[in-house]
Amino acid sequence: MEKIVIYTDGACKGNPGPGGWGVLILLENEQIELSGGSKETTNNQMELTAVIKALNFFEKKIKVDLYTDSKYVMDGITDYIKKWKINGWQTANKKPVKNMNLWKILDELNNLHDINWNWVKGHSGNPENEKADALANLGIENLDK
Repeated sequence: MEKIVIYTDGACKGNPGPGGWGVLILLENEQIELSGGSKETTNNQMELTAVIKALNFFEKKIKVDLYTDSKYVMDGITDYIKKWKINGWQTANKKPVKNMNLWKILDELNNLHDINWNWVKGHSGNPENEKADALANLGIENLDK
């Protein structure tokens, strides 16, 4: 199986407000860039959307090292989601999980693919993370085009 590395990022101008998502996919001999956005969204929604778009890009099961600078995504998918599912998609405070629809999609993709989840500090000079950030901002810029 080919080694795949993915960097994802979300951005928002205002929270809520116009937002964008960016994905950088690194294959052995190819680099793929994806981006998009939404006129009224939140930063967390764009972070989740970026990961979903990245994983949905592949039609078959993949083995991937996935990097996100979002603690929300990282902690949510590797830890909190287990409790949310046991509690009927409610938080410890008995409130519905925010962005539940996106979390459910990500949960399905997480179960489909073989993902090694990694957190990377945002805006710290990591070139691939910076590229994902630039793609997320491009998603916002392209909203009015």
